[in-house]
Amino acid sequence: MPSLMVVILVLEVFVQLINAVGSAKLNSLLWRLLMLFPSEPARMDKEKRALQTKYLAVRKDMQATSSQDEFAKWARLRRQHDKLYEELEKKKQRFEAVQGQYNTIINVIRFLLTRAPQYILPFWYSREPMFWLPKNLFPYYAEWFLSLPKAPLGSVSIGTWQVACAIAIKLIYDIVAAVVVTVALSAASKKKTAVKIPVASENTQPKETVEEKKEL
Repeated sequence: MPSLMVVILVLEVFVQLINAVGSAKLNSLLWRLLMLFPSEPARMDKEKRALQTKYLAVRKDMQATSSQDEFAKWARLRRQHDKLYEELEKKKQRFEAVQGQYNTIINVIRFLLTRAPQYILPFWYSREPMFWLPKNLFPYYAEWFLSLPKAPLGSVSIGTWQVACAIAIKLIYDIVAAVVVTVALSAASKKKTAVKIPVASENTQPKETVEEKKEL
């Protein structure tokens, strides 16, 4: 079944990409993309930023006002400061709650698109051969192992194919990452200009001819 083989291969590549990026970074990237479009979280973030700007302005005015010389003005700014602070904290809590719900939804979607197929497909197609091995090329125990758990003897099962794809993709990723790091380090070392440290030469004082004093 070539189509199923391709599905498993693409699935493992997708999983490896997610693992390379990281779940937290992926969620943060998708959240930032969501903020670019008109949505409820984007509106809440805009309101929160506007309120925070107003709060910082009032706080700056309050700090610049003397509580002794201008007590009435300071007290008014203090009340505004406390009120804005409470509103800002409430908006932050609501915004963080929405972001937490979003992360939960993204995690569930990512599980349904990656981890769930990794378990469901091998279970559902456990009896289906991915491809057949050449006859009498491998010993019996090798054919039996490659057909685990339920594929016909002499074929490669979906579980074996999945493990092979995962190992190969991880190996290719490690090789590419190592090559990229090596090239980057090599390019960085070439850009560094060699700093020549002048060697301090010993001060050679000119020899002075010393005339011997004649003893009288």
